[in-house]
Amino acid sequence: MTDNPAAGTLRRTPLHDEHLRLGGRMVPFAGWEMPVQYSGIIGEHKAVRNAVGMFDVSHMGRFQYYGPDGVELLRRVCTYDVGRLAPGRGHYCAVCRGDGGILDDVYVFSLPAEVEDPVGRRYLLVANASNAERIRDWAAEHKGGLNARFQDRHASTAMIAVQGPGAIDVLADLLGESAVASLKPRRCGLFYWQGEEVFGSRTGYTGEDGMELVIDASMGPVLWRALLEAGVQPCGLGARDTLRLEAALLLYGNDMDETANPFEVGLGWTVTLDDGAPGRAPVRADFVGREALLRARDAAPARTLVCLKAEERGVMRPGHAVLRSGKQVGKVTSGGHSPTLGVSIGMGFVPPEMAEEGTLLTVDVRGKPLPVRVVPRPFYKRPPKDEGNA
Repeated sequence: MTDNPAAGTLRRTPLHDEHLRLGGRMVPFAGWEMPVQYSGIIGEHKAVRNAVGMFDVSHMGRFQYYGPDGVELLRRVCTYDVGRLAPGRGHYCAVCRGDGGILDDVYVFSLPAEVEDPVGRRYLLVANASNAERIRDWAAEHKGGLNARFQDRHASTAMIAVQGPGAIDVLADLLGESAVASLKPRRCGLFYWQGEEVFGSRTGYTGEDGMELVIDASMGPVLWRALLEAGVQPCGLGARDTLRLEAALLLYGNDMDETANPFEVGLGWTVTLDDGAPGRAPVRADFVGREALLRARDAAPARTLVCLKAEERGVMRPGHAVLRSGKQVGKVTSGGHSPTLGVSIGMGFVPPEMAEEGTLLTVDVRGKPLPVRVVPRPFYKRPPKDEGNA
């Protein structure tokens, strides 16, 4: 994988040749050359909803922090108290500016104890591809006098997301049933496959069960082919977007950016303004943006991100105006056709008084009014399994 390509060139993941071999349609995305589809977006979408599919997500940033003050550095830049994470656990959170604007949404994992450094725990931060370098530099800028160390795993590893109702069974056969089955949602672990260490987390971006796997870059294509042989459907960015939209999962740059704070986009649960273990006296947290987020939490929001579902035929897209009584009151941030529901769905900002479920609004679809209704989040929720840990 190219780590520092020449200006104007696209980076390629360790799985680039695999995508070409499978006939993937390659497109530019966040500075990378990525597959948007293979056999077709609808078929790939349905494979994940009904069976199992996989995505190359090697373009996402992967940074390890460790040393005596590694966790303190992460706490300085993350809205969530990552010090609460026991080994093998992870949590979604935001990285904010001083004014509370979101620089990125990230996932932080406390790595299992078997990789504990003699001078401090290790943490893995996964960032969006478009923001990876920015988050890396932001953390370095706020290191101050902390004794924290850093390792960029972006170029040296590949990352594959395996998602769908059949994902865990396939991965149990491949990586070991007892280890995979032991992982609860939002947990992580280490496995050995063909002599190579694999990091796995019970997380994803599709609304389905599954795992995200990180392995040495040289073994990425080998793991990809093994998953293919196990019957896993390769999927591109097109299906990834329709799946995450049905699950009402936010997309950075669309549903949130530096002008939005976590509370107005429904991510207040990722903010811990005070630290400390449950049952103990809270300790005032010290992270970038805390005071602004405290004010945002206590203030009446000017806008709210809501889920919108079309009442008639028509497809809302990002940027379309949201209207009430012919007057624009907001805009669509994410939108498209839902293959599972058979209608158009989207998310968008509206005034708080129009955010109540059931509110009828209109979206201007290229001059044609499309009636939409505010509905609960998410649009799609996977059916419960019999197993208690699904």
